[in-house]
Amino acid sequence: MAHSLLEKIKSGVLWDFPGGVHPPERKSMSITDSVDTLPLTDYYYVPLKQHIGVYSELRVKVGDKVKKGQALTFSNHNMAVPVHAPTSGEIIEIGEHVSSHASGIPEKTVTIKSDGLDESIELQPQSHFHTQSKESIIKALQEAGITGLGGAGFPTHVKQQAQDIEYLLINGVECEPYITADDMLMRNYADEIVHGIEVLAHLLEPKLVVIAIEDNKPEAIAALDEACKDKQQFIVRKIPTKYPAGGEKQLIQVLTGKQVPKGSPPAALGIVSQNVGTCYAIYKAIYTGEPLIERIVTITGENLDKPQNVWARIGTPVEHLLNTAGYHPEDINAQKLVMGGPMMGFNLHSAQVPVTKSTNCIIAPTQQELPPAPPEKACIRCSDCADACPASLLPQQLYWHSSAKEYDKAQDLNLFDCIECGACAFVCPSDIPLVQYYRQAKAEIRQAEVEQEKAEQAKKRFEARAERLEKEKEARLAKHKKAAENRKKAMQSDPSAQDKVAAALARVQAKKAEQTENNTDSAQSTVKSKAEQAIELAKAKRLAKQGETKTSEEFSNTNDNENASDNKSKAQAAIERAKAKRLAKQAAQAQAENTEADANITGAQNTTDAQSDTKADTKSVAKAAIERAKAKRLAKQAAQTQAENTEADANTTGAQNTTDAQPDTKSVAQAAIERAKAKRLAKQNAQAQAENTEADANTTGAQNTTDAQSDTKADTKSVAKAAIERAKAKPLAKEAQQIQTEHDEANASEPKLEENNDKSLQAASSASDTKAKAQAAIAKAKARRQQSDDNAEMNNATQATHEHVDISSDNKAKARAAIERAKARRQQAEQQTNEAASVEENDHDSEQKVRIKAAIAKAKAKREQGQ
Repeated sequence: MAHSLLEKIKSGVLWDFPGGVHPPERKSMSITDSVDTLPLTDYYYVPLKQHIGVYSELRVKVGDKVKKGQALTFSNHNMAVPVHAPTSGEIIEIGEHVSSHASGIPEKTVTIKSDGLDESIELQPQSHFHTQSKESIIKALQEAGITGLGGAGFPTHVKQQAQDIEYLLINGVECEPYITADDMLMRNYADEIVHGIEVLAHLLEPKLVVIAIEDNKPEAIAALDEACKDKQQFIVRKIPTKYPAGGEKQLIQVLTGKQVPKGSPPAALGIVSQNVGTCYAIYKAIYTGEPLIERIVTITGENLDKPQNVWARIGTPVEHLLNTAGYHPEDINAQKLVMGGPMMGFNLHSAQVPVTKSTNCIIAPTQQELPPAPPEKACIRCSDCADACPASLLPQQLYWHSSAKEYDKAQDLNLFDCIECGACAFVCPSDIPLVQYYRQAKAEIRQAEVEQEKAEQAKKRFEARAERLEKEKEARLAKHKKAAENRKKAMQSDPSAQDKVAAALARVQAKKAEQTENNTDSAQSTVKSKAEQAIELAKAKRLAKQGETKTSEEFSNTNDNENASDNKSKAQAAIERAKAKRLAKQAAQAQAENTEADANITGAQNTTDAQSDTKADTKSVAKAAIERAKAKRLAKQAAQTQAENTEADANTTGAQNTTDAQPDTKSVAQAAIERAKAKRLAKQNAQAQAENTEADANTTGAQNTTDAQSDTKADTKSVAKAAIERAKAKPLAKEAQQIQTEHDEANASEPKLEENNDKSLQAASSASDTKAKAQAAIAKAKARRQQSDDNAEMNNATQATHEHVDISSDNKAKARAAIERAKARRQQAEQQTNEAASVEENDHDSEQKVRIKAAIAKAKAKREQGQ
């Protein structure tokens, strides 16, 4: 069957592949008589990786001088080929530079500054390759950096290692529109291409070599026919023009009728294919010794004055090629440049992108020539993309899964069989850029596979490390076990060794026993010291309780002497009840503390000794606290007296106004006065109860102070009295604040009272006698209340001077001054009352009304001034 297939191929039988399209060719504008050589440029940018494979290791550094053809990297991997210097000069930078890729992502690049000399390394041709081993020739191809120049960039030397090859296919189809690089190469260098094919045939030993060329290139077909006329094994086959007939799998199907299995290389079918440009590079490497440092590039497009094909050095910036061809963009800010053909090429991000080994075309089109892609529309499911697909895929489903990132389903639909020819996007009526979706999906799948591979390698390294550590652990245990057995045997055979071990064990046990005894003694001493401290604390508390009881009794007697009136007797009754509760609580606490003191008497003695040195300091602190409490109490009493006077004035004014308006003014005024008195008595009772509670709390504070002074009873009393003084001062302050609140309320009602006064003054003439009597009664009531308040203030001050605590001369002077101020205010209030009464008695007409208003205003002004 193989023999019949060979005969068919020789006889010119051709097959077809599914799908395909016929886009406009536009090849004629770049076809000329010859291929020109570009002049040298100032800088060359050589990417380190220009092929499918792995990076090579650098063998140069910045500042090195290089010559044309000198290798810049090592070929230290089977899938790695080196790159070479395109001209002589100096390496000025090794770093990132914009890449010749659709993404434009920078890649590692060697920048060479040309010296203009173009000096070359010494070349070593191997024209007598027939006499050399295949391994040395394959190595020479690798060292020359030759990769596939058809676009994929697969390392050429790897393909030549295949075995049992029947057909060697040479691809000269060049089906992409605009591109004429291979066409011009075949027209002008047909003999060199054939010599390169001979090298490949020597390495692969195929049964037949087929050179395929599209029928739209008659000049190239004629040139190769002439070059192969004496080669019985070589045949030139003309195939129909259809895109993408130049695809490797499609070309194999056209020439042999075979389909390459999914995931398998063509070598699995006994077929190897190479591009005509690759064959010319092989010729240069073997017959002249020159590495791959240049290639033919088509420069075309309607924005160029002189479209052409040129020999371009690898690393030449695209800008240099365009300038050579007379580039005049329509809009410099919106220029469009395409690397490759319009079907499979991509837009460049910069004119500084370098020429690489796979660069075959640069297009500079106008807006009308290659207009921008229209907006993408929704898929209408017309199936035109499936009809045009040369790989018999389902582009519509691949698009859905790729756009949804459902990559597993896309792979199930053979995503990687797509050759990215662009035929599906070319025929899509919805202008969907299908190939872009496929490229993105492939890139992400490859990235995920790389990450997965790294994870697997890391897992293997971890497992290997864990296994190694486990083996090392087992080895250590075995070593220790063996050493123990040897020691045991040695002890059994040597009695002296047993005695030494026993002596060592005895020393260790003795040391442990000594350490345990020391720890026990330390713990016992710690427990004893804590017990003694607890006993001392209990004794101090008991003594403080005793001092507090006596102090409380004295405080009770003092209160009995101070409160003689009926109002104060009520407050005293509340104090007595609180004292009874407190004494009962103290009795229970004393009983509990006596029990605690009996158990902890030893510790209390130590605490007493430690506190005896602080006796003098405690006394001074207590005295200072007493002085502050007394001063605060006197100040608050003065404020309370002033507030009560103000309240009396406000109540009197209210009663007076009411009397002016009503006939029975005396009874109304007296009722208001009685309500004020009752309200004040209720507040005093509540304050007395709060005072007693506060005294209990502060007595507890005094008890704590007494704990630090248990060796002297007199000092304890002083501290307790100081706490009592602070407790007294707080209720007084609260009472003053409450009286001030009542005064504010009275002031708030003054506008209403004044309005009533205006109405009442109209009837003043008819009730003058009644008003005079009522005012006289009000003045007497105010005087009696003022006198009782001042007496109370004086009694409080006198009581403060007769406390059982030593009062300094300054505090006595402050008390006397407070008494004098209270008397002065009382006299002033009486005088104001008398003046108001005299004015009211003579108030019989409108002139008297004016005087009443003036007196009231004057009284208000004085009251505000007194506040």
